[in-house]
Amino acid sequence: MRIVVTNCNTTQEMTAEIVRGARAAAGPGTTVTGLTPAWGPESVEGWLDSYLSAAAVLDTLRTYDEAYDAIVMAGFGEHGREGVRELVDVPVVDITEAAAHLACLLGRRYGVVTTLERSRGQIEDSLYAAGVAQNCAAVVGTGLGVLDLGDLLRTEEAFVTAAEQARDAGAEVLVLGCAGMTGLQRVVGDKLGLPVVDGVAAAVKLAESLVSLGLTTSRAGSYAKPLPKSRSWGPKEVR
Repeated sequence: MRIVVTNCNTTQEMTAEIVRGARAAAGPGTTVTGLTPAWGPESVEGWLDSYLSAAAVLDTLRTYDEAYDAIVMAGFGEHGREGVRELVDVPVVDITEAAAHLACLLGRRYGVVTTLERSRGQIEDSLYAAGVAQNCAAVVGTGLGVLDLGDLLRTEEAFVTAAEQARDAGAEVLVLGCAGMTGLQRVVGDKLGLPVVDGVAAAVKLAESLVSLGLTTSRAGSYAKPLPKSRSWGPKEVR
């Protein structure tokens, strides 16, 4: 089985970290390939970055020529998943949806711990669109930017503080609200005594399940193939 994991930003180091987490979760016989957009924001923090990232990810996938069986979109709360589902003919699993759905199997309410507070709105909207917002007790920011997550000690301390707030708000399960937080679940889960769901790992396992079951995106209605028409993807070509 071949899974492609798309980073939502242009930072290669973050792609490498995401791929490490995805490969650790993947079962025997599953290969994981990471894709980094050639253009777009170096980190995604806010609406402008998110929409720009969505276009860049779509552009990356439309020009990717290798064979694959499923796509994991590794941007928490980012836009583009619906467009990718129209674009490709394999299962597309978004880490936001995957983490929230698994969290709902583990407790009555879950909390999301993310990076900056400014990301809360789009995460809440993404959870609502996925149909799992009613189970979310809180979305709490750590105050750290995406590119600050490389400082592991600082990130762990900030995550624990924010996670305690989510727990106090009624969360029985925690969700890592950024692909760059992959790997924190083991340390933080032990400290807080709560299950912690990593979206990258959750998405990889769900993608494997969909492929194994022979299931893919429905073409009846919402995710029908795009209408044939001229689409400009930049100044160099028109398709």
